[in-house]
This record gives sequence, structure tokens and C-alpha cells, in this order.
Amino acid sequence: MSWLQLPRDVYLLLFYTLGKGFQLTIGTLDINYYAHSLGYQPDFIGLLSALPALGSLISAVPSGMLADRLGYKPVLLASALSMPFFLAMIGLTSAAPLMLLAAFFQGVASAAYWVTNVPLLIEKTSEERRVGVLALNSFVLLGVGSLGNLLGGAIPELVARLLQVSANSVLALRWGVLSASLVSLLFGLPLWWLRSAPPRASHAGTAQVAKAPPPPESAGSSSSATRGRFPLAVFVKLLVPDLIFNMGEGAVIALIQLFFVLRFSLLPGPLGLIFTISGLAGGLFSLTAPLFVHRWRKIKIITTVMYASAPLMLLIGYSPILLVAVLGEYTRSFLRLLIEPVYTAFAMEQVSERYRGRLSGFYSVTWSVGYSLGPTVAGWLQTYVNLSAAFLFAAICLVISASLLLAAFGRRPVSASESR
Repeated sequence: MSWLQLPRDVYLLLFYTLGKGFQLTIGTLDINYYAHSLGYQPDFIGLLSALPALGSLISAVPSGMLADRLGYKPVLLASALSMPFFLAMIGLTSAAPLMLLAAFFQGVASAAYWVTNVPLLIEKTSEERRVGVLALNSFVLLGVGSLGNLLGGAIPELVARLLQVSANSVLALRWGVLSASLVSLLFGLPLWWLRSAPPRASHAGTAQVAKAPPPPESAGSSSSATRGRFPLAVFVKLLVPDLIFNMGEGAVIALIQLFFVLRFSLLPGPLGLIFTISGLAGGLFSLTAPLFVHRWRKIKIITTVMYASAPLMLLIGYSPILLVAVLGEYTRSFLRLLIEPVYTAFAMEQVSERYRGRLSGFYSVTWSVGYSLGPTVAGWLQTYVNLSAAFLFAAICLVISASLLLAAFGRRPVSASESR
């Protein structure tokens, strides 16, 4: 697949995804430091960090339904224009209620991006390019976007030198937060040039529904969509395994840095280096997803990676040797990023175009719930059982999730899209 021969709208979406990656990493680095510089304690900072996820959880499904009714472009534009406002509000205020309110609505606005970006990319690309474009989107967001950490650290340092203040002062860190707002605005403005498509909910005619790519492995969902019925059974078959999968992933990812500190007594420098390499290299590895899709069915790739990741979880959690645990984490991370675009494409192909925004919204919900329940269970296990028990829990979740997906979709006939 040539990255230079994609539709213009795909480049616009990828450009905004790059800005989103920068905004997330700059904001993550500077907002908590900014709150700390104002004198707030860790309990408040924890609440401030949790509220965007709560806002996203509450608004994800309504955002998806709104996108299905109004179209993806206006909902994505609303997100792109409101996100800088709420980020700036955090940076310009020192009052706790206003900061918490802005953080909550930042999550509400962010949800609109997560539920529209992938359906738009799928809508704008042909079947044979779909996984490659989604892989590139993941790389831009997680790989290239991770370089925003450098900007998030450099901007307060630059402001400190120019204004002759400390780099950890309120003023310097405020400019770091405001830079995240500015980046979000600048990268979002080109979305005005996206070509509009008719709202999915208006596709009521049989001929229009027929234009949507048929679900490759779910004939029942295809006929259901054609009759205009909501494909509830397909949604359940997709979302229940995803919830269990996210519980397992969340149990490990949210606490894995703490695990390495407690198990191997790592200092922040080496710990940061380990996970920086993991993020950048994993992002590059995700670009190889199209090569695997050309050889195997998507469902086979997804479930094989899940099954293979389960023993890797145990290797990481129970190995007494740092090098072995790090190599296990790198392998797990690479495999996880490999199936990210494959999993996304597979899920979206199971429903007709008119329901993709809604499905994307429900996926945001399963992610939010899974990444809330998983760390909670893992924290309890690590406190009352042992450090490694959380990895056993994660491995069990991965096996259950893969088995449910395989039972629901693994025996379907091979379709044209699955052979690509």
C-alpha cells in the first residue's frame, strides 16, 4: 500500500490524529504538574485525572448516536473546536471547581473524537487499504504522538528561561498546558475541509444500505441491517469480549510501571527509557499489520495474539529476571499494537455503515469500564495476594475474550474482506 496515494480526507484525519497525540502527551505531562504547582494534593490531582475518563464514559454513546444522526464531520468539528477551550480553561484558572469542571468537559469533547475518527477513516478508504490506514493512524497517535512528551517538558523550560522563573513554577507550567490547547486548535482547523457525507441515520432505503460494505463474517447482522433493525446480537458478541479484554489489559497497563519499580527497584530514568522504547518501537511494529492481514483472516490474527499474550503476561509477572520481564513486556506491547488496527477494522466490518458511530461509542464505554475495573481488581490482588496475581488475572481475561470471539465469529465462512 502506498502512503502517498490516499484520499485527501484521510490525510486531514491523520493530521488531526497527530495533533491529538501531541495534545494528549503534552497535557498528560503538564496538567498534573500544573495542579501540583498550585498547591493541590495528590488526592485532588487523582480526581482531576479521572474526570476526563468519566466525561468520556458518559458521553461516548450519545456522541456515537449523534454522529449517526447528524453525520461524522459536524460532531468531529465540535470536538476539535471545544477541546482547546476546555484545555485553556484548565490552564487559566486556579480554582478547584472550575478545573474539575473543565476536565470533565474535556473528556466529553474528547469522546466525540474517539467515536468518529475510526468510522470516518473506514468510510474514506477502500477495503484493501483499510487495515493499513488504521495501522498508520495508530502509529501516528501512539508512536509519533508520544514525542509530545519532549514538547511538554521543553515548553516550560523555555518559558522559564525567557521569563526568568523556575521551570516548575505556576507560570511556566501554565504555558505548558496552554500549549496543549494551542496545538489542539491548530491541528483541528483543517478539518473544515473534510468532505461531508449524508448522516448514517438517513440511509433508510435498501439501495443506500446496500452501498455499505457487508459484514464479512456475520450474515445475520447484514440481513438485520438491511431490514433496518438494530443488530443487538452482533453488538453483544463484540462488546462483551472487548470489555473482558480491556479489564485484562487495564489490570496490567495501568500498574505495570509500579510493578517494575516494586519488583526490580528501578529508578525513574531507566523506567522511562524502557517504556519510551516500547512505545516508539511498538508504534513502528503496528505498521506491519497489513502484511499479516494479507495472509490470515482478521479473526485468526486477533485471537492468536490474545492467546499468545496470556503466557507473556505470566512471564512478565512471575519472572525474577529484569531482562526476561522487559523482553516479555516488549513482545506483549508489540503484539497488542499489531492487532489494534486489525481489531478495529474487524469490529467495524461486522455492522452496516449506519451503526458504526454507535458501535464506536459503545467501544469507548467498554474501554472506560474495563480500564476502571481492571486496575481496581489488580490493585486489590497486588495488595492482598501478591504482585504477580494481577498478571494471572489479566491472562485469564485474555483467554476468555479470545474464546468468546472465536466462538462467535471463528466458524463463519471466509469472505472477500477477510481474505485481504
